[in-house]
Amino acid sequence: MNVFIRPSACLVALLLMLSSAILHAAPTAGAEPVLRFAVLGDAEPKPLAEFPGLASAVDHVNALAAAQPMNFVVGVGDIAHKGTRVQYENASLELERLSLPFYPIMGNEEHGASVARFLQYANRWNTDKVHIENARYVVEQEQVALVFASPDHGRDFDDSGVQWIAEQIDRLHPKPVFLVVHGAQVGVFPENADKGITNRAFDQITSKENLAVMISGDLHMDMDRVEHSKKIGHVHYLHIPALERTKIPDEEQHTPMFRVVSLYGDDKVVVDTYEAGAANTPLERHDYRFSLRR
Repeated sequence: MNVFIRPSACLVALLLMLSSAILHAAPTAGAEPVLRFAVLGDAEPKPLAEFPGLASAVDHVNALAAAQPMNFVVGVGDIAHKGTRVQYENASLELERLSLPFYPIMGNEEHGASVARFLQYANRWNTDKVHIENARYVVEQEQVALVFASPDHGRDFDDSGVQWIAEQIDRLHPKPVFLVVHGAQVGVFPENADKGITNRAFDQITSKENLAVMISGDLHMDMDRVEHSKKIGHVHYLHIPALERTKIPDEEQHTPMFRVVSLYGDDKVVVDTYEAGAANTPLERHDYRFSLRR
């Protein structure tokens, strides 16, 4: 005879809690990531040079870094609207408070001024941490390398810029590469399919077998109403939401968020999303995971 025992409500709740904990545990039980970094999205507020979202994100990242191992912070460009000094100065009041090295790139807004001005402030934000010599550079780690590629103009690349990226990825082969750009190629995010990198030579970048991840911002997308993380071919595309303004699909609601990428020794990658200034637990609905192994 089959006997069915109905579990109590408490038992059901406990099982749900355990299953959630297992789902969001580290890919390797008890393992610590070998690399973890936060990624901050577009700031460039307008019309006023005020940065409350950036301030909350800096506080939040500093708190996370104090509680768990974290290596550095990445910026995907568009910090200072039109590259003006008042925007740079006010953003600096927040970015100078970061406890970790900050690796930024230029966006189309920084091109409203000059590369020299961008580098001046990028190094001011990194006093006594790291020195950034160029608008394009490579940060190499044991398991992966990050290629930071500021656009040549606006959010796009000339052929020479594409060639520089290609040379870095080839030089780093077979090490997996995380490519940090301001905007992804046109069409990657259909929510604004016409905005992004238009240079057709960029196809040679995405075809390289050791390009694993592209990290971009630019579109100011609402994480709750778009597909923000996806795999196209063998490349994972990660959108980083804007800290000060949301534009897509509309401007009616804005929640400042940032993302944290954790790489484990077994090549598993976990991408967490946090609401800036809120709880020190990631938003489960935006959890994205993959493996660097092909």
